[in-house]
Amino acid sequence: MNLLVSKHHAILFGMAELLNMMRKAMETSGQSRYRISKETGIAESVLSRFMSGETALTVETMERLADYLGLEIVLRPKRGRGARKGG
Repeated sequence: MNLLVSKHHAILFGMAELLNMMRKAMETSGQSRYRISKETGIAESVLSRFMSGETALTVETMERLADYLGLEIVLRPKRGRGARKGG
């Protein structure tokens, strides 16, 4: 599970929900894909494919986009489970 944190919300999500939340944040940001692309260095074609659901984002790209949108992605251990032992 992932934790998506904005200055007003902290919500647990699975990966699909996390990606959908990022799409929604892009839509409601009021910024064009062109502007987001120029300011984040993420290719506009990558953003277009992401928004249409054709592809996901790499972790690095997701972090850059989240930072631009004022979001923070936090991973934490599942409740009731310790770290896996072994290699």
